[in-house]
Amino acid sequence: MATTYDLCLAWNWEHDDGFVRLLEAAFSSAGRTLLQVTPASLDAALAQLASGAISFRAFLDRASEEEPRFLPLVDWARDHRAASVNPYEHAKRAWDKAAMHEVLFANVRTPYTIVLPSFHDRPALDPLDLAPLGGSFSIKPAHGGGGDGVIIEASSADEVTAARRQYPADMYLLQTRVRPIRAGARPAWFRVLYCDGELYPCWWDIQTHVYAPVTAAEESRYGLLPLRAITETIAGICRLGLFSTEIALTGDAGLVVVDYVNDPIDLRLQSRTPEGVPDDIVRFVAERLAQLAGRA
Repeated sequence: MATTYDLCLAWNWEHDDGFVRLLEAAFSSAGRTLLQVTPASLDAALAQLASGAISFRAFLDRASEEEPRFLPLVDWARDHRAASVNPYEHAKRAWDKAAMHEVLFANVRTPYTIVLPSFHDRPALDPLDLAPLGGSFSIKPAHGGGGDGVIIEASSADEVTAARRQYPADMYLLQTRVRPIRAGARPAWFRVLYCDGELYPCWWDIQTHVYAPVTAAEESRYGLLPLRAITETIAGICRLGLFSTEIALTGDAGLVVVDYVNDPIDLRLQSRTPEGVPDDIVRFVAERLAQLAGRA
């Protein structure tokens, strides 16, 4: 007899284990079933899906971007109309910062940005007018995460040329540097986690990368309630069910979206690493995913 799981989780990052344990607990508490597919179990899972021995109603992909051999699992989910938390076609667009800038800048406030073609497509560019970027600016490849290839503080066209050669097949974004004001004792820089309509705003220290939940009192005191509306706007545009975004509060432009859409999001537990997400927020995310699976 075939077994149908409420959610299939594809994961391949060892540091997801804390999140997975919380997800297992949330699914058990809600009476839901969870199928985990890892690199070690992928071939067996695909064979069972092909034979009809197992199936699933909802899908969360935290593996295929880094490990393309998970793509047949993505295809199965699409072909069998599983409810994908982050549908692949939307996730793939969200991974492209240039594409996200194009659809977001008219709807939310973003840094002044110049989007450059890839070095492969146009090795030689017309002279760049860098003056609108200010005295220093950041250089970002359109793809990748974790700061790979990002130059935080650049000031010359020569640096742009060198950066474009690092990932020659990728487009690049030049962005004016965003400088947050201070709100109380902290720089007003935030990461907001979004999961299936629920939002979890956090202070995020750009030096230490330490999270701290934004309290209701702080939202009111520092005028941070728009963080939620901005994140909801991004959710409506990127059409992902689980992501995070970075937003800074500046003195002249107000709230500015600095890093548009992060997927897959880092869900390491703060109890295990100082740079992790507060455990309670990861637990809330796990419980929300269990509710989502129950609706699939």
